[in-house]
Amino acid sequence: MIRFKKFVGASLALAAVVSLSGCGQADEEMPERLRPVRFITVNDDSVFRDRNFSGTSKSSRESRLSFKVSGTVVNVPVQIGQRLNAGDLIAQIDPASYVLQAQQAQASLVEAEANDRRAAANYQRTKGLYASDNASLNDLESARAQAESSGAVVASASKALEIARLNISYTRLIADTDCSIASIDIEVNENVSSGQQVAAVSCGDSFEVTLDLPESLIGRVNENTPVSVNFGAIPNEEFSGVISEIAVTAATGSAGFPVVVQISATHPLLRSGLAANVTFQFDAVDSNGTAVILPVTAVINDPTGTFVFVAAPTDAEGEALVTRRAVKVGELSQSGIEITEGLALGDRVITAGISVIREGQRVLIKDAT
Repeated sequence: MIRFKKFVGASLALAAVVSLSGCGQADEEMPERLRPVRFITVNDDSVFRDRNFSGTSKSSRESRLSFKVSGTVVNVPVQIGQRLNAGDLIAQIDPASYVLQAQQAQASLVEAEANDRRAAANYQRTKGLYASDNASLNDLESARAQAESSGAVVASASKALEIARLNISYTRLIADTDCSIASIDIEVNENVSSGQQVAAVSCGDSFEVTLDLPESLIGRVNENTPVSVNFGAIPNEEFSGVISEIAVTAATGSAGFPVVVQISATHPLLRSGLAANVTFQFDAVDSNGTAVILPVTAVINDPTGTFVFVAAPTDAEGEALVTRRAVKVGELSQSGIEITEGLALGDRVITAGISVIREGQRVLIKDAT
């Protein structure tokens, strides 16, 4: 019985010590542990939206060549991709018929000149006879008219010879400047007509990309719209571009409006026909004001509505107070989600650590950039 009382007394004493110890810890105030979060600041760079479109590259100076005369192709000394210097031969058609025409024109000119000399001599003789009253006035006027007519025939025959000689020169298709062969559309012994495309050449080292923009966007582009271009054939390279042409009417058979983007830089792998991805940076503006593009992870949607967490500044450096801000969302794109209402320039929107914060909580902030 005595041993039991001693055990109970010892237990009570131990419990009292533990109780006193626990009360002491509760009375001590534990320091608040702030959670770190990341944020982005809504600034002028946030009010743009990127839109991507597909296009095709081509040389800034690309020409489709043709003969000015028809005939049979007798020589095509070039190949696709070949570099040419100004004056190099691209193709030639048989000049035989044009040489004969030039010879015929030459003969006609010689005959016309002979007739002109004869008519001129007859006019001079008739004038002498008329002066001595041995020819009538009608004879004089007839001789003068014949001399003038023969002179006109000489001029016409001279022009015909000039045209015939030009036609001979037109049987040779010559590069007028340094260029590269982009395509060849004829074969030797093929009959071609004047104006028919026989080859295409790319001249110079500058390139451009052609594409179609929908009618909803064509009114929002101008020469100052930021543009970047990427090519699948040139990985890990991004080219800046400048809009050089904007169509005022839609392309035939299409609802899109043609736009030409001039590539600012050069690259040894750039060539005509490459598939391009063109990114336009549009001002994201609607009827309610300026829209903002945010990462999708920064926007929360629950039964109470759509909102974001904003880090409001406090007096303590590196700390902020979490506030909940209701927003309205717009379109979703590769760049993020559009916020059309609820935010203003300078707001710091929390983008990381959202799952462990709540409104009114103090947090440590770190710029996401």
